[in-house]
Amino acid sequence: MTIDKTFDPAVIEAKWYAHWESTNAFRPDRPDAEPYTIVNPPPNVTGSLHIGHALDNTLQDILIRHARLQGKDALWVVGTDHAGIATQMVVERQLNARQQKRTDFTRDEFIAKVWEWKEESGGEITGQLRRLGCSMDWENERFTMDPGFSKAVIKVFVELYNQGLLYRDKRLVNWDPHFKTAISDLEVETREVNGHMWHFKYPLAGGETYTYVERDADGNVTLTEERDYISIATTRPETMLGDGAVAVHPDDERYKPIVGKLCEIPVGPKAHRRLIPIITDEYPDPDFGSGAVKITGAHDQNDYGVAQRNGIPMYRLMDEVAAMRTDGAPYAEAAQRAKAIAAGEAATTAEVDALNLVPEAYRGLDRYDARKRVVVDIDADGLMIKVEDKTIQQPFGDRSNVVIEPMLTDQWYVDAATLAKPAIEAARKGAAGGGFDIVPKSWEKTYFNWMENIQPWCVSRQLWWGHQIPAWFDADGNIFVAEDEAGAQALAGNGVELTRDNDVLDTWFSSALWPFGTLGWPEDNAAQAAEGTVPGSMLNRHYPNDVLVSGFDILFFWDARMAMQGIHFMKEVPWKTLYLHGLVRAADGSKMSKSKGNTVDPLGLIDQYGADALRFFMAAMESQGRDIKMDESRVAGYRNFATKLWNAARFAQSNSIGGSSSVAAPQAELAVNKWIIGEVVETVEKLNKAFAEFRFDGMADVIYHFVWDQFCDWYLELIKPELAVDPASNTTQEEQLERGRETREVAGWVLDQILVMLHPFMPFITEELWHSLGEREYDVIHARWPEPKAAVDLNSKRDILWVIDLIQSVRTARSEMNVPSSTKLDWTITQLSDWTLDAYLTNQQGIRRLARIDRTSISKSVQGLSDGPGGLSIVFNFFKEQELVGHNAMQIVAPDFLAFASLDGAIDLDAERTRITKAIEAATKERDALAGRLSNAAFVEKAKPEAVEKARADHAEKSAEAERLTAALARLG
Repeated sequence: MTIDKTFDPAVIEAKWYAHWESTNAFRPDRPDAEPYTIVNPPPNVTGSLHIGHALDNTLQDILIRHARLQGKDALWVVGTDHAGIATQMVVERQLNARQQKRTDFTRDEFIAKVWEWKEESGGEITGQLRRLGCSMDWENERFTMDPGFSKAVIKVFVELYNQGLLYRDKRLVNWDPHFKTAISDLEVETREVNGHMWHFKYPLAGGETYTYVERDADGNVTLTEERDYISIATTRPETMLGDGAVAVHPDDERYKPIVGKLCEIPVGPKAHRRLIPIITDEYPDPDFGSGAVKITGAHDQNDYGVAQRNGIPMYRLMDEVAAMRTDGAPYAEAAQRAKAIAAGEAATTAEVDALNLVPEAYRGLDRYDARKRVVVDIDADGLMIKVEDKTIQQPFGDRSNVVIEPMLTDQWYVDAATLAKPAIEAARKGAAGGGFDIVPKSWEKTYFNWMENIQPWCVSRQLWWGHQIPAWFDADGNIFVAEDEAGAQALAGNGVELTRDNDVLDTWFSSALWPFGTLGWPEDNAAQAAEGTVPGSMLNRHYPNDVLVSGFDILFFWDARMAMQGIHFMKEVPWKTLYLHGLVRAADGSKMSKSKGNTVDPLGLIDQYGADALRFFMAAMESQGRDIKMDESRVAGYRNFATKLWNAARFAQSNSIGGSSSVAAPQAELAVNKWIIGEVVETVEKLNKAFAEFRFDGMADVIYHFVWDQFCDWYLELIKPELAVDPASNTTQEEQLERGRETREVAGWVLDQILVMLHPFMPFITEELWHSLGEREYDVIHARWPEPKAAVDLNSKRDILWVIDLIQSVRTARSEMNVPSSTKLDWTITQLSDWTLDAYLTNQQGIRRLARIDRTSISKSVQGLSDGPGGLSIVFNFFKEQELVGHNAMQIVAPDFLAFASLDGAIDLDAERTRITKAIEAATKERDALAGRLSNAAFVEKAKPEAVEKARADHAEKSAEAERLTAALARLG
């Protein structure tokens, strides 16, 4: 098949992906081979491919294709997540467009509509993953709501509950008032917004006073006054109604006289205003605001911790839409009971939660309307000290776009602290000790810190779409947990009326089972394995997985929870290596965001540059422990790299170089062929090391430079004389033909190794060229990873590297002297050694062609050559041109080599000397001026850091330029 003149990625991508999928190329069908398994982080069924997906999946595909080439039974599990909130939101929007809403339907009817949407529109991202080239096992595609996986989710919930590791509790959560559900921290987006800080007086009980003293950092008194209040600052005045205490730091001397006293919340009907205690806690910062903090445990994360530590009651003020509560007893009655509780009377958590401490005047108001009313009322009482503008960090729901309200609600929780202990130990032991490795190791500290301080995990959500919690309640609120209603009824007893919990499980709960739930658990694994049937045999064969590739941003939300669940239920770690990559950021390093308009569409990049170029960019830029800055010019550069390989293959094909029939390296006699075989050996070794260390940037760097530099730029150029018969040559035609045969065989073999080594990174172009270069028994996706089994010929390596160095020296000299590339030069060699003479004679045709040298002579002053046969006499017989050493010449220097190239007629030497001299003066002047600025301490200390860095970079550049030009002037003599 003739290779087209123009490289068109779109044509070959569509062709080869369809071919791979139709031939089941991605299926694990090597039962006798070593298994290798990766599970893909399941993208949301509502999602589309973003640049983070492109990075994550490219890295996984590189690993899975490499394992497949190594002959392993490679399985890449693929599937999608049901994405509770996101999917429910999409379907509700469709209903709204038809003037309908979710509550117009029963729960079952609505869920049926979600399944309809899923069948019609869900899973768009799976087609986009195909465009990226992901070699996933589509025959075993999973969904977190499919029957088998759902069975696993329910079983895990029931078993954790029965083991005392899952329970129902009232705790503070992130509450989304739009969706009316708790959400995870990952679904909260913190934004800077313009707000206010209000300062209020909380009067001391009974009109009591104290001496308030302010001091400066040196202990000098700056303010003394008698106060009958304590000053509080807040950005959310509406939450004052639920205050349970005022806290100050135990070392804050200003408030020690009133610690343990009571103060009055300055809002609500005066006859029923509550008194709350002034307590001490480590949380308040004496240097922030007044140093005193109101504690509203039911509506603030930090206050919640203070309330828990100090036994402060937590009063819930808002309903599910963040409006002020309207339920419960009249305010006067509720306030009276709260006063009694503050005075020490006992109260259950349920009773405290039932108390509605919102005065009638505020009940039913939206939280922000209530805020305005509270501020006006406090100000009217003369208890507002001041209000100031303030930029605040405000939490928003990432999908609802409304402000999240911390809310005290009843939810289901997993005892994460207990499950975390074995997962901590597994990471400490590492893979060698039966645990797992975290790569890069720099993330270990973060992992351990979070796991060792882990909080209970809230796993319930107030949605309709998802795994409905398998818990039933009787009329008295007793809970019965079972895998189905019949099991719950058996626990409750016949005739007991049960109502199922309406909540569903958090999607992170179900996805935590992904490494084993996708492989068939909880079936009888032993029995299934004995029968040799799926799914049991799949689970035993492919669990634990080999590696999980994940963004560091979901280390806690997904990765750590998989470790906990996998170890608990499978008694083994879920994977041997956890690889954490960085984020893809905008070119300026900022986080990509739709609101900023700096996101990048990977499908658009694929359309413009091809999937292979985008994939290679991702690998090349993935450096352990660092984020990736998006750079479209680099993607374009890797498209050029693909074109370079394409043209190299076209050159090979046009010179009768085809695919090799040998896996082992061919025998070679020519130094250039021995050298390139050695380069393949070393490249494979470097690649193997990079793969073992998960150094994706190192892998890309190794294969890129081998293909572009060693193979395309040097090897193909150096062998061109060997591919043609030269009648004027001193060697026989038979010798030339044999040299050509060897070179074609070696070149074809090397090109095959390139296609195999490059395949994990650029699968489409490598498959196309693999089949274009000859008839093949198999696709390159199922080829064998290179094992050259050849030694590096050190003498050939030395000789060819010297030839390359020599040619580069000539090219550098020509560039510095402004010698046109079209001009051929004559030169006289004045210094050679035995080995450099041999290297020169063997490769002189390539040297003269690539260095643009016309006539060559060797000076009688050549040193280091032996006398007699094979020495100088042969040299002078071979070179009959006259010597060219003179003043109008430039020096060419290489190891054990010196030559003078005549510049007569090539350039105006005097003009060139003048030009270089002026350029040296200019560069030196700029260098010295920059050195002066950098030696000025005031500039270095006061200038912007980027200005100082630029000055340093410019100084280094001008210094190097001055040195280069000085060397160029010296070449002219």
